[in-house]
Amino acid sequence: MYKWLLGLGLMILTGKFRFGIIGFAIGSIIDFVSRGTRPVDSGNQESVSGFDYYRQRATQYDFPTMLMALSAVVMKADGTVKRVELDYVKSFFNAQFGNQFTTQHLQVLKHFLDSGNIPVNEICADIRQRLPIEGRVQLLHYLFSIAKSDGHVDDSEVRSIQELANKLGIPALEFDSIKNMFYRNAESDYKILGIEATASDDEVKKAYRKMAIAYHPDKVAQLGPEYEKGAKEKFQQIQDAYENIKKKRGIK
Repeated sequence: MYKWLLGLGLMILTGKFRFGIIGFAIGSIIDFVSRGTRPVDSGNQESVSGFDYYRQRATQYDFPTMLMALSAVVMKADGTVKRVELDYVKSFFNAQFGNQFTTQHLQVLKHFLDSGNIPVNEICADIRQRLPIEGRVQLLHYLFSIAKSDGHVDDSEVRSIQELANKLGIPALEFDSIKNMFYRNAESDYKILGIEATASDDEVKKAYRKMAIAYHPDKVAQLGPEYEKGAKEKFQQIQDAYENIKKKRGIK
C-alpha cells in the first residue's frame, strides 16, 4: 500500500517520474518490513527461478529491475551478448538513475542474461500498469538503441523487440515508426510518418503535423532527462523523414 501512496504522491507533487520511482522504492521497503519477510539472498541467486527472482528483486529495485530484464531480452536476441551493448546499457542507466545506479544493478542484469527464463509477460504487464504510453514508446526507442549499438539491427532483434512491443501494448503503427528509425529501407521515411509511399502530398503534410504534435519532447519531459533525450531524437527523425520526402517530391 505505502509504495503506491508514496510513489504516486511524490510524482504528483514534484511532476517528476524519477521521484515517483524513489517514493515507490521507499514505500516498498515499508511494506516489506511490515510483512516481516526477508529479501532474497544475493549469494544464492542462481537457485531462484526467473519469475521468483524478478518478484523478489522488484521489491527492492522495481523499475530498474524491469528495464534490466528487457535489456537482457534484446541483448540475447541474436545469440551473442556484445560488449558495446553492455556499455550502452550502463551509459543509459548512469544518465537515467545517477548515483542510484550501482553494481547491484549490473548483477541483476547478469542474472537475467544467464537465465533461460525471463518472466517477460509479468514484467510487461507491470510496465503497462505503471508507465503511460508515451513512456512505453520511449522505452521501445531505448530497446532499439541497444540493438543498434553495434551498428546493425539483426532480424532476430527486430522480432524480439516486436514481441516486447506487443506485450507492452504499443500499437503496431508506433512500433513500425520507431523500427524504421533504426532498421531502414526505401520506404522508411514514409513508415516513420506512419503512411505508405503512395500517400498524396497533402496526406504527407497531415501525417507530419500529427506525428510532430504526438511526439513533441514536452510529452515526456516529466519522465526524466534520458527519456526526453530519446524523444528529441525521435522528433528530429520525424522532421528528417519529412524533409527527405519533401526533397524527393519537390514539396514546398
